[in-house]
Amino acid sequence: MIRAGSSTDLNAVKGFIFDIDGTLALADRHLSGYQALPGAADLIELLRNRGTPYLAFTNGSTKTPSQLSNALCAAGLNVADFQALTPPAVAVSLFKNKGYKRLLVLGTEGVYKPLADAGLDIVVSPDRADDADAVLIGWYPEFRLADLEAACRAVWNGAGLYTVSTAPFLASREGRTLGISGALTAAVSSVTGAEATIVGKPAAAAFEVARSMLGLQPQEIAIVGDDLSLENAMAHENGAISVAVHTGLTSPRDIEQLPAHLRPHCSLTGVDELLALIA
Repeated sequence: MIRAGSSTDLNAVKGFIFDIDGTLALADRHLSGYQALPGAADLIELLRNRGTPYLAFTNGSTKTPSQLSNALCAAGLNVADFQALTPPAVAVSLFKNKGYKRLLVLGTEGVYKPLADAGLDIVVSPDRADDADAVLIGWYPEFRLADLEAACRAVWNGAGLYTVSTAPFLASREGRTLGISGALTAAVSSVTGAEATIVGKPAAAAFEVARSMLGLQPQEIAIVGDDLSLENAMAHENGAISVAVHTGLTSPRDIEQLPAHLRPHCSLTGVDELLALIA
């Protein structure tokens, strides 16, 4: 299925932001062992050969950008370190702009290392940081009650609450997989009454970081993804072109149920069809 508005010319797009899980590749439920989806490797290679800028932007935080690049390259997807974007990189920009220095992190290395590398003072839960400027929640399957208490005490003492994502699930080779950061964020919000600020997709701050990395204007960028609430929403909210694929969470029926003005500009069965359209 291809649906493109009369004003949509994908060959006029100057850069791409790709989701990963359900768009370029699928991992297992532990978000490891990527397998490229049909056409993804050839599409990335085409863009690389043409000199067209692109990013692989995931809301996942299991890996640092360098680790993510290595995992994607192992699956045949040519994504360099500087082309791999994760929410903690957005958080670094946001926290520095706000003057935050001390952070409590609920997450694994993929969450806290980019923050520590940026020179921020990081405390990793379940260690306490009641004087933290902010709490950031990411991928953290080892979460326990001590982590909930550490996060809540920091928020009660005035820390801002941030999360990489509130998405309830994501696409994997085993179907829908629990979005751990969203579940943990819901728990902390429930106890504290604090509303979390999202640093991943579809946040405007996330788009601005990605746009700046591409060096393009919003209308020159196509955002390609499988989640209407993330990539499609980010495109519409920021003036970019939305390309939805059906290899993850979104079906043609889901798209048809959206109001016409919120539907993707282009709806494809997968990135293999995108390859055919721009080749």
